[in-house]
Amino acid sequence: MTALTSSPTRTPHRTYSRWASLVVLCAGALMTILDGTIVTVAMPAMQTDLGFSGAGLAWVVNAYLIPFGGLLLLAGRLGDLLGRKRMFTAGIAVFTVASVLCGLATSRGLLVAARALQGVGGAMASAVVLGMLVALFPEPREQARAIAVFSAVGAGGATLGTFLGGALTQALSWHWIFLINLPIGVVAWLAAVRVLSPEPGAGIRDGADYPGAALVTGALMLTVYVIVGSGDRGRTATLLQAALALALFVAFAVRQTRTERPLLRPRLFRSRLLTGANAVQILMVATMYGFQFIGALYIQRVLGFGELATGLAFLPAPVVIGVLMMTLSARTVGRFGAYPVLLTGLVLIAGGMALLSRARADGSYATDVLPPMLLLAAGFAAAMPPLTGLAMSGAPEEDAGLASGLFNTTQVVGGSLGLAALSTLAASRTGTLLARGAELVPATAEGYRLAFRVATGIAVAALVLAGAMLRPRNR
Repeated sequence: MTALTSSPTRTPHRTYSRWASLVVLCAGALMTILDGTIVTVAMPAMQTDLGFSGAGLAWVVNAYLIPFGGLLLLAGRLGDLLGRKRMFTAGIAVFTVASVLCGLATSRGLLVAARALQGVGGAMASAVVLGMLVALFPEPREQARAIAVFSAVGAGGATLGTFLGGALTQALSWHWIFLINLPIGVVAWLAAVRVLSPEPGAGIRDGADYPGAALVTGALMLTVYVIVGSGDRGRTATLLQAALALALFVAFAVRQTRTERPLLRPRLFRSRLLTGANAVQILMVATMYGFQFIGALYIQRVLGFGELATGLAFLPAPVVIGVLMMTLSARTVGRFGAYPVLLTGLVLIAGGMALLSRARADGSYATDVLPPMLLLAAGFAAAMPPLTGLAMSGAPEEDAGLASGLFNTTQVVGGSLGLAALSTLAASRTGTLLARGAELVPATAEGYRLAFRVATGIAVAALVLAGAMLRPRNR
């Protein structure tokens, strides 16, 4: 009787704390998400300042992606064991310190090393966010709203990074794309310590599989390395490294079936929703990264936009994503269900990529870029929240951190795979046409069109896979 009468007085405080915690989680995640794209427009300035070669410049991105993608799964599991708040706050601290080192870098080696440290901090903070979010909002309708807010911040932040990178580089210098993280990181860390509720983990002795952790971390890092660096090495070296990564994955899988305390419990993959959602995400994110990076290159190299103008050209995407996710996503999922909303989003993404594949050498932003950009943004806004909800619904609460790390891992792998494959295709096609005597701009445009056509096929494959694996089963 006492519990029933006292409950209403405690509910407002708990509700406020949960939504305040969501703001903190979004702020922390936003830093790591922005950093994945903010360097894109600033890379030519870094190359001029520090004397990077063309191949060396790619490591400004690769040095971040490899530890980030490789450590997400391990960080997610350690969050379950040590406490997710502890892992999140430690990650924010490491990321902030590494950002300052990046901003102060005066040599190529220091910048690349600091970017790798950023990747470590980013993995620590990002891996546990979805697990904390699901624990904060167990009720389905509120959880859908929270996931929509988080997804809006993530998707909008990725595109906003392009704008901020151009604006800060042009107004100040490329150093400030990293130094801006210092005040944000300090505020986010202080807020996390104060607002987030402590979550005691299961304990490091309960489930710590150190050999398994070494195998899977090495396999993931090598996989991301193979993907992002495939254009810089010969076919033989790439195949050998891919074979070694596969062997490490096999050894890890065998160990997980035999050890008493597996890092990644095989039972997770018995969930059709979790497995299917992660597979769909790889294809969907590969498509969106094609738009994000190849689209920026098309705007700069074919349409002739400058750094700031390119950033401004991408602003409609985060606006559309943010508005749709915040106002419609949770409502549509609640009314129609996650499955049909996800399929609708994937149809819009495929349609947007198909339109983008018609972009011409003498095209314009208003006719060739903006309409498909709006379709892609609307499709991503519709697809990402239900896909996230389906993935996390397939994991038990005690494995929420691990499932969160897995979902973030497939996002990085999908993005890296899409970027490497599509940029290689575009460069190869452009090179072939130039060798035949074509002019630079038409040849470049045709290379990008080929990449967009392949991305359209990837989006269609994601739609087919989602239709097959994520369809609700009749009770």
